[in-house]
Amino acid sequence: MKREDLILKWLDNDLNSEEQKAFEQLPDYDEIIRLNKALNNFKAPEFNVEKNFSTIQNQMDKTRTNTSWLKPLLRIAALLAIGFSVYFYTNNLDTNVNTSIAQLSSVALPDASTVELNANSTLSFNKSKWSSQRDVFLNGEAFFKVAKGKKFDVITNEGIVSVLGTQFNVKQRPGYFEVTCYEGLVAVEYNGTSSKLEPGKSIMFIDGKQITIEKEISATPTWIAGESSFNNVPLKYVISELENHYQLDIDSDNVDTTRLYTGSFTHKNLELALKSITIPLNLGYSKSGSSIVLKRE
Repeated sequence: MKREDLILKWLDNDLNSEEQKAFEQLPDYDEIIRLNKALNNFKAPEFNVEKNFSTIQNQMDKTRTNTSWLKPLLRIAALLAIGFSVYFYTNNLDTNVNTSIAQLSSVALPDASTVELNANSTLSFNKSKWSSQRDVFLNGEAFFKVAKGKKFDVITNEGIVSVLGTQFNVKQRPGYFEVTCYEGLVAVEYNGTSSKLEPGKSIMFIDGKQITIEKEISATPTWIAGESSFNNVPLKYVISELENHYQLDIDSDNVDTTRLYTGSFTHKNLELALKSITIPLNLGYSKSGSSIVLKRE
């Protein structure tokens, strides 16, 4: 069935199970759903054409002026008001960029700043407000190259990173917040405290506790080159990052996930990645399809 036919049947709530699956596989499925929600939530300005016309007509009748031409004009005005409202609303929506498991994405911001978005992450920003407010909202991990200009804020659920023009990496996962400065100066706000990072410096908070880490010596984050690196990070966060780059369901109930791990794993070879994590910690694993069970040796 054609795309247009699927959408029309969906709008009429007339899809069968097979057609519903085909509709969900459309490349712009997410955009269609978001647009539909926006239009459903949109309320046009109240404008009672008949009431307003009647008021005007009564006033004009007193002066015996012919007003038969006003009614269609009022209808057109009401339609134009609704059209402009919809246009204004839709053009002020945020731009959202999402990556799935094992997917990376490059994002160009309105001022020529660029963002490399890591797997399983979301970046949001508003183009229409960009000239006066350079704010992005991040859930996940991203490397930023910020063009010089007004203050640039990266807002996450864990903390806020503020810069003017610089290169830095922000990683925010549940219970985990890490910022590394590669160029310029970075200000980090976390839980009511503020820190400033110079090139090569990092700050990391795990489960609300600040962790001291060594100076960064690479020019960019290793994940951009296809490798995730860790320095004294609890195993549970290493496992979570592994699941961001491979379609896996990892069972770690039989191992101590608070143990600290220092090392790295590749994003291009699952067996090698598993061995890179388990061997240094004297762990073993068994694999069945996309399920991995970690075990003590």
